[in-house]
Formats: sequence, structure tokens, C-alpha cells
Amino acid sequence: MSLTSDQMELREEAIRAHYLAAAALLEGFDHATRVARAGAHGPVEERSPGIPAARRFRSTTPGLVTRRVSRPDGVHLLDRITVADDGDTLTSPLQATVARAIRRAIAIAFAMGDTYAERTPLSDLKRANLAGDLPPARKSEFAELLTAEALVVAHVFGNALAYLLSPHLGAVSVEVGEVEEFLTDNAQLALHGALWELDRKLAQFAADDAQLVATTAAFAEQLMAKAAARAQAAAHLAPFTAATWRVEADDLTLRGFTPAAKARSSTLTMTFKKPNEVVGNHIAKYQALRLAKMLMAYDFERRLNPFAELGGFIFTFMGDGKPGTGKTTLIQMMAGLIDEYCRNAGYPFRYQNFGIDNIDSYQGKSGQNAKAFVQNVLDPGVIGFGTIDDIDQIAGKRGDRQSSAGQQEVTAVFMEAFSGANTVVRGNCTFGMFSNYPENVDDALRQRAGARFLVDGPQTREDYIDILALLLGKRHEIPLGDHDLYAAQEIKRAVAASFAAHGRPQEAGLAQVWERVAAQVGPLDTIAKLGTYLKGIQEADERFTGRAIKNITDAVKVRAMDFELPDEWMENPDLFLFRDYDTKCAMIEELRRPITVEMVVQEINRYADSEFRYADKSDEVAIDGMVREMGRMDAAKKRYLEGKDG
Repeated sequence: MSLTSDQMELREEAIRAHYLAAAALLEGFDHATRVARAGAHGPVEERSPGIPAARRFRSTTPGLVTRRVSRPDGVHLLDRITVADDGDTLTSPLQATVARAIRRAIAIAFAMGDTYAERTPLSDLKRANLAGDLPPARKSEFAELLTAEALVVAHVFGNALAYLLSPHLGAVSVEVGEVEEFLTDNAQLALHGALWELDRKLAQFAADDAQLVATTAAFAEQLMAKAAARAQAAAHLAPFTAATWRVEADDLTLRGFTPAAKARSSTLTMTFKKPNEVVGNHIAKYQALRLAKMLMAYDFERRLNPFAELGGFIFTFMGDGKPGTGKTTLIQMMAGLIDEYCRNAGYPFRYQNFGIDNIDSYQGKSGQNAKAFVQNVLDPGVIGFGTIDDIDQIAGKRGDRQSSAGQQEVTAVFMEAFSGANTVVRGNCTFGMFSNYPENVDDALRQRAGARFLVDGPQTREDYIDILALLLGKRHEIPLGDHDLYAAQEIKRAVAASFAAHGRPQEAGLAQVWERVAAQVGPLDTIAKLGTYLKGIQEADERFTGRAIKNITDAVKVRAMDFELPDEWMENPDLFLFRDYDTKCAMIEELRRPITVEMVVQEINRYADSEFRYADKSDEVAIDGMVREMGRMDAAKKRYLEGKDG
């Protein structure tokens, strides 16, 4: 892979120059703990009675750090790694892989540290300090630059280590906890603290090879998270974050404090459905087909999708409908389409579902699961599709006493991820929330769904004939009769009728607002009149806020992008998928449709209808519950009085 204009090469010779120093750290060094509790991990077991596991080493702690909180502990990572061998005296291939990955990650981190020092005044200040000529006025700057270098080296070490080990991860997962011995006095000490703690984690968790890899990778993730959090308040980091660094031999790209995960596809075991096997649900099916092709326009070099830049990309959507109307079938259809397109183009595709089994009774674990789910799907190195089925059971309403702490954690994570201050929509992934009871979803979380897919199932006589024929299969001799099979599922004709139906509101509450505003201003044919209609909706439902307007305008932009990306573009990637980003933008721009008043009115009504439907259902459910409870109270009181009199 060649370098792009915004990438800097981290030269291989600069990395290999640090191999000897990295190997020395693996063999052993002394470290006096300063933050973490010392003695939390046991020594490496002796190979034979009286023969120590490793030689004693002279301390390499930098001279800048003179205060010791505890006695130094010898860290011998190579010996620690081979302990996880179930009694085998020979190093296993996986153990060798872990050791080489750690050495490589240390060398990359040191090389990045050298590059950072050369791009800042740090190199000159180091030389001046070594010669005793450091001006007193620059001591504060020197300390800040050393801290910045330590943060860069620590994060790059964790980033490279997690990246190199990701192909070797299996089904085993390990929770290693937060990194404690995180030191930022200088780069050397930062790595000493990190390797000391890695040694401790391996002693605690790595009982076999699978746990060895899982523990090392989990520690690398935690180290990255700690470094990224500290970097938010640190100075002098622009020379590192402003550029992209490329390690060609490992196909590794370093982008500031962003993890560089391996672009691996998830193995899908679901049963895929063809579009003609989805009966009814015309608008939902239509938008799912469009979205699947939109995702494929993502440019892996620019890490941006033309649809996300031009408008019309659906980042989050809500699919709601009664039980049995086809939400699961819709997921199977969309995942199948994306999987087929990605296989044809050679793109990595990652599908993941967040289900009720991800809610954990352990405090904080549910939030961690939700964050890991979001990060896996957001990975800019893959095409991602994340689904949250039965979200009303998974994400709790804020203030709802019946929601568990884990459900509240999940709600907070999803709200931040889907429309938070740090949310970046690259256009490589989409999240679908599905529910039979969307009125039970927290209002703010539900409004973060930029598009609404009404999953209403079969509606017409033709729909029911089609679904009966589909589910019966072909192993029968019952005649079809006077019917054009699947003709009603022709998407263009069905969708046109579905959109036209939203020219007027369908919910009674919204229809009253429509009639009142129409009587005041007449036909809704200007922005001012449309704005008056929106204000009328807000007066009827105070939850209709600025986010609702954004969702409506996003939906209108989707309609402006309402064109069929030719199937040939998906079948022959050279026609579109493998073109450069600017060419893709120009090709899409040529197909864009003008925005009309009819589009805006239809999308306002579609969105507002769904909100009124949710509100009405929510109120009715609450009222029904209260009525049932009052009936029980009356029956209980009557039975109690009868028993008392008897």
C-alpha cells in the first residue's frame, strides 16, 4: 500500500535500530513501583530447585527519577510468557508470537518517540540537559515535552501491540482492569511502568496460551485508553496528532490517539434473505436497499463516504412495528446484501448485534460491553452494520425505577455514541435499533435515530398471497390461481404509493394540527408555512425539538439522494467502488435529485406520525396499566370485606 499525501513514513531502519534495547527490556529490568501497589504479582517460578528463572540485572531506571516508593522488582517478561505453557519446557509458537509482538511494539514506540522529539524542541533540550546547559527558563517546557513524549510512546506501544496481536485473538476474553502504573516523567519510564504492569497482569490471568494472548491484547487496549485520556489535557501533542504515520511492513497506520485495529470481517452465521423474500415493509425495504449501497461508497483511503459529506447518509435508524411483522427478516436482508457487496469488492465487513445477554449485573460491565460494541462497528477499517434488537428491553428509560443500572449505562453509552459531542460520522457504518414497543425507549435516545423504518409487515391482499406462497415453499402441488406472484413487491411502485400516503398525516393528533395550520396559512408551499406547521406540532408535543427538525431534514436529503446506484457498480468494483474519492463524489452528484415541497411535507408527516404514535401508545399503555391496577384494588377490597363480614 503506497503512502497518501497526508501520511508520513516511520522508516523500518529506524524501528529496527531499537530492537536490541527492546530485547533487553524483554529479558529483564528492575522497576520501583510508584503508583500501583507493589507485590501484587508473584515471582516467576524457578525452572529447577535452586536455579533462578533469570539472571539478575542492573537497574536501567533513568536518572531523572530518583525517588523510589518501594524496593525495585525484577521484571522478566520472556520468562513470564513461557510460564503459560502447561508444563511444557519449550516455547510454543503462540508464546513466541507474543514475545515478538511486544519487541516489535516497543521498537515502533521508541522510533515514534525519536521522531516526535526531532519534530519538537525536545531533542535540543535533551542535549542541553545532558551537557548541563539547560536554561532555567526552559525547564518547564522541557518537562511538558517529556510528558508529551511519554504519552506518545505509551499509546503507540499499546496501539501497535493490540494491532499485531489482533489476528491471533480467539474466543477467550480477559478483563484486566485499569492500568495503574502509568508514568509520564519520560518515555523510558513510561515503558518500564507499562511492562511492569503487563508482567503483573500475565502472572494473574495468563494460565495458558489463549489467555496469554487475550491478556496481552486487553492490557494494550487499557494502556491506549489511559494514554488517550491523559492526552486530552496535555500540551505539545500537535506534532504527533496532526500527521498520520505509516509502518509499511506491518500495514499499520498511526492516527494520533485513535486505535488502529486490524480490519477483520466478522463471520456471519445468519440466514440471509433476498429482497423479494421480504413481503410488505415497502419503505423500510427500500431504504435498507439504498443504505446498503450507500455504505459501499465509503472510501478507505480518505476514510469518508461521499454520502456523509454531500448529505443523505443514514447513520442511525429506528425500525418499529408489531411482533411478527418482519424486523428480523429485514436485518437478514440488509446484512446479506452488504455481505455480498463486500465479498465482491474484497472489503472487510463486520456485523454485530447487541442483545439482552450483554446486560451484566456487574457494575460498569454493561456500559463497557456497549462501548466495545459501538467501537467495533465504528472501526474505520471495515464496513460495519450494528443492530440492537428489542432496544426497549436493553436500554432503560432515564428515571425509570424498573430499569436496572446496566440498562441505564447502556442508554448513556448509546446516546453519546449516536449523537454526542465526539460523534464523527464517516459513512462506513450504520446502526439499526429495532423494537416492538418503541414508546418504551427513552425519548432522547429514540430521537437520535435519524431515520424511521416502519416495519408494518404485509398489508394488502396481494401481500398475504405472496407471503403464504413464500412460506409454503415449493414442495406442494396447490395451484397459485389468478395472481401475479411478487408483483406487489416491486419496490418502485410500492414505495411511490407509500410516500404519497404521507402527503397528509395519518395519526389523529397530528391530523388536527394539520387542519388547524392549513386553515391559518393555506397550502404548505413555502419555508415560512412549513415552519408554522412545525411550530404547531411542537405546541401539540413538546418533545418535538430541534433534533426532530434535523432528523426530518436529513430524511429529506436522503430523498434527494433517492436514486438507484447501478447494480453494475457493485458487481464490477472498478466502475465505482475502486475510484478515487473525488470521482465518486462527482458521480453521485450527477445523480442527485432536487428537493421539493412534497418531499419535505411527506418527511415531516412521516416523522411526526411516528412520534405521535409512540406518545399515544405510551399514554394508552400507562392508562391501561392504571385501570387494571384500580380494578385489582377494588376486587381485593370487595373480597376482603366479604371475608371480614363472614
